[in-house]
Amino acid sequence: MQVSPYLSFDGQCEAAFKFYEQCLGGQLGAIFRYAGTPHADQVPADWQNKVMHGSLTIGNLVLMGADVTPDRYEPPKGFSLSVQIKSTTDAERIFRELGKDGKVVMALEKTFWADRFGMLIDRFGMSWLINCEGSDQPPGA
Repeated sequence: MQVSPYLSFDGQCEAAFKFYEQCLGGQLGAIFRYAGTPHADQVPADWQNKVMHGSLTIGNLVLMGADVTPDRYEPPKGFSLSVQIKSTTDAERIFRELGKDGKVVMALEKTFWADRFGMLIDRFGMSWLINCEGSDQPPGA
């Protein structure tokens, strides 16, 4: 069995997945649009090119998502996507990139359990936890 997060967007699924692909080094999967499907008549006319289903593979995880029609969309709440990273340099880069035009909830900093930990909400409304267990320092430094 495999459990995969399925993210709902307000019309920005493709932009979000391309952004995550760049920030996290993922591989964008197939993108299926509403146009030409049995669901085409269930979305507004200007939504035909929006994402009915898409996927993005990041490491061993497959993120899936779709654009939810404006009358059914609800902003995400009650969950976060957690990224576990060994390199502080990568953690800082990813935190900076994901946070661009978003909202930092907790700055990325050293904690008692991690070399770096931070929380943010990206520009697409998704909550992220960045946790860096390792360090870029050579052993014994």
